[in-house]
Amino acid sequence: RPGRRAGTSVAEASAVTVDQCKNRGMTEARESRVVIVTGAAGGIGTHIVEAFEHEGDTVVGLDIAWGFDLRDPQACRGEALRIHAEHGRIDVLCNNAGVGAVGDVVDAPVEDWDRVFAVNVFGMAHLSAAVLPFMRAAGSGAIVNTCSVVADVGLVERAVYTASKGAVLGLTKAMAADEARRGIRVNAVNPGTVDGPWVQRLIAESDDPDATRAGLEARQPLGRLVGPEEVAAAIVYLAAPTTYTSGQELDLDGGISGIRLVE
Repeated sequence: RPGRRAGTSVAEASAVTVDQCKNRGMTEARESRVVIVTGAAGGIGTHIVEAFEHEGDTVVGLDIAWGFDLRDPQACRGEALRIHAEHGRIDVLCNNAGVGAVGDVVDAPVEDWDRVFAVNVFGMAHLSAAVLPFMRAAGSGAIVNTCSVVADVGLVERAVYTASKGAVLGLTKAMAADEARRGIRVNAVNPGTVDGPWVQRLIAESDDPDATRAGLEARQPLGRLVGPEEVAAAIVYLAAPTTYTSGQELDLDGGISGIRLVE
């Protein structure tokens, strides 16, 4: 249902990762925040919810599975108003909801362009526009957008998805510039291939699932897929009030964008 508070338990992997961050001085004791997470019903979103709850924050999870459609600007405004009225503040927005598509620019149907951009780009913009007035009034806030390494590195058969994430990265930087003087930070995480529901389904539906997984793992220089709990820990870090960063992208891609292994 809309505005459902998602998640009540903390996955062990997420807890360990966040505890490691604490030991490295990346988080500290602070006042509980109100955090909105989109795409909270599964995959990376579930881990984001659990990681923030482990920090002691109040998390409001939103998802199409619970009746919230971020493609609707009016729904976004209504949800932001409801959350602020109920909790009195909105401190963090995690624009995590996203959809994918497979194919090159010739094969991709118009419907894929409309569907992917409606969620990945326009939906993110709609909810950000609804939440930002409350952050501006408070003079503080943090927004973290789930982007992708494809925004910087072209991958085969990902034309529509790549274009949408390129737009997410550009909008992240534009929002960061617009909000810098208002005390609001805006950043993005760029995961590589995440071992989550979409990739797992892609592997399962392939002609040779074992070979497909091996191929995906091989394109990460570190030799494995990214864990959703690792993405969640990075988002918590970027949203922390002790993180003096804005307009940046944090790559979690196993080295895809930064290194080349030459033998």
